[in-house]
Amino acid sequence: MKTKHFVACLAIVLAMVIVPAAHAQVGKGLIDPNVASEKDLLSLPSMTPVIVKGIMDNRPFMSATDLNTFLLGQKLAPEQITSFYAKAFIHVNLNTGTREEIMLIPGAGARMAREFAEYRPWKNWAQFDKEIGKYVGQQETDRLKQYVFIPINLNAATDDEILSIPGAGQRMVREFKEYRPWKTKEQFEKEIGKYVGAKETSRLWRYVAIQ
Repeated sequence: MKTKHFVACLAIVLAMVIVPAAHAQVGKGLIDPNVASEKDLLSLPSMTPVIVKGIMDNRPFMSATDLNTFLLGQKLAPEQITSFYAKAFIHVNLNTGTREEIMLIPGAGARMAREFAEYRPWKNWAQFDKEIGKYVGQQETDRLKQYVFIPINLNAATDDEILSIPGAGQRMVREFKEYRPWKTKEQFEKEIGKYVGAKETSRLWRYVAIQ
């Protein structure tokens, strides 16, 4: 009897070890200018009330290059923008991000623009850690991870994965799961657009994929 109990307990422990933990697919650690509060934006390097108002009036920015164009229009010097990007950024899609977007990531440079593109399609953070870690080590890999995302599968994403999308919240967890199976972008625009409007729907669509 004791042997059976031991075996059962061992099986449970092994299951806990073997089953992989869920991994959020959007990098964490930076403020997202598309969803940040006015107070948080004002706390960032080189931000003034006028620039912050402009960010809030013009968002959502659909790419890092869109935000960069706006900041350049505010007459910020390159070093001021780089300082801002050390704290806040519009995440780059690892599977579709352009060289121009990747080059905006502080410290990424031409090498990471090349490596990010070479290993596509990216599927999870474990792959990112393995491939990018070859070149820069885990600490720098973790820093770069803050700036990017791997699209989340709408039909299989966990709650934690959905919540990793900046500004998603529990409501989007519920709505993303309610309308499964998702089949088209048009379906996403129709159903999610009921709750948050066209601009926010487009922003959320950046982070997802239908598989």
